[in-house]
Amino acid sequence: MVNVPVSGEQKPAVEMIGIRCHFPGVEALKGVDLRVDSGEIHGLVGENGAGKSTLMRILAGAEHKDAGRILLKGREVHISAPTDALAHGVSTVYQETSLAPHLSVAENLFVGRLPHTAGGIVDWRQLNRDARQVLERLGIDLPLRLPVNYLSIAQQQMAEIARALSYDVAVLVLDEPTSALADNEIAALFRVLRDLKSHGIAIIFISHALDETLQLCDRVSVMRDGELVGERDVSETNVVDLVRMMVGRAMTEMYPKVNAPLGEELLRVEHFRVRGRSTEVNFSVRAGEVVGFAGLLGAGRTRLMRSIVGALPAEGGTILRRGKPVRVRNPEQAIRRGIGYLSDDRRRSGLASLLSVRANLTLASLPQFSRVGVLKRQKEVSSASAIIGALRIATPSPDQQVGVLSGGNQQKTLLGRWLIAEVEVLVLDQPTRGVDVGAKVDIYGIINDLAQSGKGVILISDYLPELMGMSDRIVVMREGVVVGEFKREEATQESIMLAASGHATDALVSSPDVTAAADGWPGGSESEPRTRKGPL
Repeated sequence: MVNVPVSGEQKPAVEMIGIRCHFPGVEALKGVDLRVDSGEIHGLVGENGAGKSTLMRILAGAEHKDAGRILLKGREVHISAPTDALAHGVSTVYQETSLAPHLSVAENLFVGRLPHTAGGIVDWRQLNRDARQVLERLGIDLPLRLPVNYLSIAQQQMAEIARALSYDVAVLVLDEPTSALADNEIAALFRVLRDLKSHGIAIIFISHALDETLQLCDRVSVMRDGELVGERDVSETNVVDLVRMMVGRAMTEMYPKVNAPLGEELLRVEHFRVRGRSTEVNFSVRAGEVVGFAGLLGAGRTRLMRSIVGALPAEGGTILRRGKPVRVRNPEQAIRRGIGYLSDDRRRSGLASLLSVRANLTLASLPQFSRVGVLKRQKEVSSASAIIGALRIATPSPDQQVGVLSGGNQQKTLLGRWLIAEVEVLVLDQPTRGVDVGAKVDIYGIINDLAQSGKGVILISDYLPELMGMSDRIVVMREGVVVGEFKREEATQESIMLAASGHATDALVSSPDVTAAADGWPGGSESEPRTRKGPL
């Protein structure tokens, strides 16, 4: 249990004591204790499904606890709605922005509490003065009258934080605030958070980026399976120690690449042109091979792969499956030709969030489970259950709505869909984006299993250590063109980045900083190239 300070000591900004929460079939929180001091940035880490977001939603009034107490500055409070949390000085910024896109920055900062004149109309001058004061206090420069849908993702994130701090805030909770930000934007955010810390605000920072957590935070609490399993001062821990606590086991090898024997050529793309591109692309994939695709913003990797599977139109070229030309005009044809595509945006173009885990797993294989248009339910359930067990998808039932699962389990569900479909070539577009370190290792194991079973895998990733760790070959693209190719033993982070940025690889100059980044962990080091955050 948390030790409550004796009289005369400074009370913690937040104490959550013995917090329990149950969902149908799941004990989400099992008596969690958390203490955060004023003027402290406190990291909260754990695998997807560990319970950290549920714990913070309880603090924010967005979820109800079944047991436990919440103390703010030593005084017990009852928070049953977000308005209660705000009234007690607790403000939360979620990963998905909740700004009203067509309202201005100033209107969003004070939405629901706009100043009015004596005549009852909005006092626009006062609104802009108030908004400017909030932004100046944070050192943030945003155009007050501009609708927020014209802002960059980083600017929207800053506007969210500004809105949270426009209240009388003593505790600020940030849930994955850096997931869509580039390095310079993260640095700007960290400057703001350190300034808030210096003014005595308690900050709870949730992130999968463990090195960012260690860089920013004073202390880190680790959750696993609904329990708080450890707490460390950042000066006394490291990424390996945190990961061990998160997953309950030591992880000496982050990229457990298994070299599978290479077989015949499963896919060859010749003189292929994506609509809107005048250049041709050529590449091939063999059985048992993992071919990585690297590139910077606008390189065209996603557009190329979406065209190959028929999701975007192509203007020319040939696709050969096992040496024979095939036509692929839509994703359904691609599946029939043995080619699958795991989208880089699972929420928008991957999952059917309102359907069950079972339905999502079998969505690409319905002909296998039907006869004359009638679904063979027992066969479908049996196949889905087998995949759930094999991939360790954490769900109370195959009929659980997939949208309520953690990000890692949603991603495993999408991978399971293609295992059931039995495609021979699978394109994995950013397969570990937005999942925790434990789920990443599980996904790497699935990639190894696919290769060892004789499948061909195309791996697109923005994180070069991951790409180099799991690929047999790496193809580098720039502006829709293949500009380089490296065998696994030849690839270096320097040579890939030089090729991707249009520089000759014979001009390679060794960089200790870049080389060190290749030994980093998924989730992002400060040197990690954050090249793309959405579909091309």
